Amino acid sequence: MKLTLLTFASETTGPDRVVPPTGFTARLTLFTAAAMAFLAVFALALSLATGRLADRWADSLARSATIRISAPPEQMDAQVAAVQEVLKTTPGVASSRVMGDDEMKGLLKPWFGPDLPVDALPLPKLIAVTETGAGVDAEGLRLRLQAEAPGAIFDDHTRWRRPLVAAAERIRTLGLLSLLLIFGAMAGMITLAAQAALAANGQVIATLRLVGAKDAFIARAFVRRFTTRGLIGAVAGTVLGMLAVALLPSTDAAGGFLTGLGFSGAAWLWPLIIPPIAAIVAFAATRFAALRMLRRLR
Repeated sequence: MKLTLLTFASETTGPDRVVPPTGFTARLTLFTAAAMAFLAVFALALSLATGRLADRWADSLARSATIRISAPPEQMDAQVAAVQEVLKTTPGVASSRVMGDDEMKGLLKPWFGPDLPVDALPLPKLIAVTETGAGVDAEGLRLRLQAEAPGAIFDDHTRWRRPLVAAAERIRTLGLLSLLLIFGAMAGMITLAAQAALAANGQVIATLRLVGAKDAFIARAFVRRFTTRGLIGAVAGTVLGMLAVALLPSTDAAGGFLTGLGFSGAAWLWPLIIPPIAAIVAFAATRFAALRMLRRLR
């Protein structure tokens, strides 16, 4: 009768109230969840940014092409005019323009420096072509150019576009893999913290068993406590991570890929899934550790 009353009293006060404060393990759980959530925000931002980058590269390069004309100086103007006439009657060509010497110098500057004598070099003429959404029949255009302007070569940037898009896709995959590793590390740290807390409360566990508490009830007390702390820490880390991402330079202000590492529009909602996932990880890790340790402490 006495054991039954004690068990009833402990259950009515709530499972997490029968276990004393766990000290450093609680702080460790909070810090681990916050740090991992902070890193998860950046890993998620990296995945989304590389996804946008791959789409932008695929879209922009897919709708642009270049025609390079290599011919003797006395034939250059005639071949340029012939190419422009071909482009005017080619379906899928939105616009075209001949690139000037200043643009050519800008393209060659990273390779040869700013003092390159463009006028003194027999450089080919470049015609920038912008395609419509339907695109251009590349093989048909190449055959027409071969007949009308033998010195013209059509380049649709396929050999440049595919490696860039593939690289961006691989970086996005690495970002998603980093998320899995982060949550795996969080599970490992919380498991260790829960095991330490259970080992430190061996006498409390023995007393609870003495008054009739079952292992499921004792495990629930530790699971609830560590899950709550994991959720609180993850919320704090997610908020700090989102603030850090928001403070990064914008793409328009500084340019480049790393400055575009962030969220845009509705993508700002994605980090909100990190705290619930962290809570689920903490729940699973603590429950596994608690039931395992309780079997050992019998």
